[in-house]
Amino acid sequence: MHDEDGYFGENVAATYDESAADMFSPEAVEPAVGMLAELAGEGSALELGIGTGRIALPLAGRGVPVHGIDMSRAMVARLRAKPGGDAIGVTIGDFATTRVADTFTVAYLVFNTINNLTTQDAQVACFRNAAAHLKPGGCFVIEVGVPDLRRLPPGQTAVPFHISPTRWAFDTYDVATQAMSSNYVTIVDGHATYESIPFRYVWPAELDLMARLAGLRLRDRWEGWSRTPFTSESPRHISVWEKPAA
Repeated sequence: MHDEDGYFGENVAATYDESAADMFSPEAVEPAVGMLAELAGEGSALELGIGTGRIALPLAGRGVPVHGIDMSRAMVARLRAKPGGDAIGVTIGDFATTRVADTFTVAYLVFNTINNLTTQDAQVACFRNAAAHLKPGGCFVIEVGVPDLRRLPPGQTAVPFHISPTRWAFDTYDVATQAMSSNYVTIVDGHATYESIPFRYVWPAELDLMARLAGLRLRDRWEGWSRTPFTSESPRHISVWEKPAA
């Protein structure tokens, strides 16, 4: 893994699409692309954390011009190798602060990527960066899970989310700092390897305040891309904040 690629260097990029295969299924991709294409309208889209192009490629296939920002050259190389990938503009850099010389009708962050920013300051900066890239009336969209803290009894800090003979995976939470990590133990031929990726979890209300600091206002919030209602039992949310029209 190269330092400039953060936690998504060559060793992760090489198998990323396979390891996240469920998220590449038509059932996962098409509703997201449909909503983003609707929000983009006749304009263009900016993806923060474009990765290997899971959303950007089909969105571009719908006729929406897409530009991406991503720190990982290894992930972007996988995007470039896919059909149509060389036609999508990508700026290498931190999506919380990197600017591109254009404005867009929609900017979006999907699949919990806001949590890859591990400080509140960086998350606030990301909202400001997204807002600066939006045309008046444009929207910023985030897909992120709701912290699963209700599964933590007193004294426990870990929540398992996958257990099999060859892989154990669990999240850890620090409720004082909102630091969390996803941890993976993989067993091959009786030998175990361990990987840990840091995140910062964030509540919907906290995201709304970040949006207000950036001059955005909440327009919609759903549990999923099919616009199912968001409730106290929802494990994730799709939130749409709007920049005031000129």
